[in-house]
Amino acid sequence: MSTRHILLGLLAGSPCHGYDLKRRYDELFPQARPLAYGQVYTTLQRLVRDDLAAVEGTDSDGGPERTLYRSTDRGADELAAWAQGVTPPAPFVTNEIFAKVVISLLVAGTEGGDRTAEAAMYLQAQRAAHMVRMHELTGLKTTPGADLSTVLSADYALAHLDADVRWMATTATRLTTLTAEVDAV
Repeated sequence: MSTRHILLGLLAGSPCHGYDLKRRYDELFPQARPLAYGQVYTTLQRLVRDDLAAVEGTDSDGGPERTLYRSTDRGADELAAWAQGVTPPAPFVTNEIFAKVVISLLVAGTEGGDRTAEAAMYLQAQRAAHMVRMHELTGLKTTPGADLSTVLSADYALAHLDADVRWMATTATRLTTLTAEVDAV
């Protein structure tokens, strides 16, 4: 997810302080990777530097000085281009779970263990962790009064976790063949 574009999108409606942008991000993207305040402010500085956002003013309201940011015309144009662009599917499979299966076959082989059994145990443990997270997400989205952003982000995460679980089941049935292929390399 592009922090730069998300912040531009949050600024599109009206000028905001960095604190308010962080709060709105947390509300709108509850299951996304957390966004640190420092990341908000450094991204805002880059947006200003690149003329995609501008400082609208500052105020203190009796507390520390706060800077108000707004989107510029260039920022609105870049945001529109980004929002309308189709996100290409990832060109490479970078699946950490798959990498760990292959590495477990290599490592277990050097230690004299049953490589296939050890890889199968890893897949079982990983599946159990996925199932716990899926249970948490299902509870989150079925909580009375859950907002639609929470439900939709939980649905998205559940679909990905479900795909991982299905992949793990398929891989578990193919471990003997994968072990032979790893040996051949």
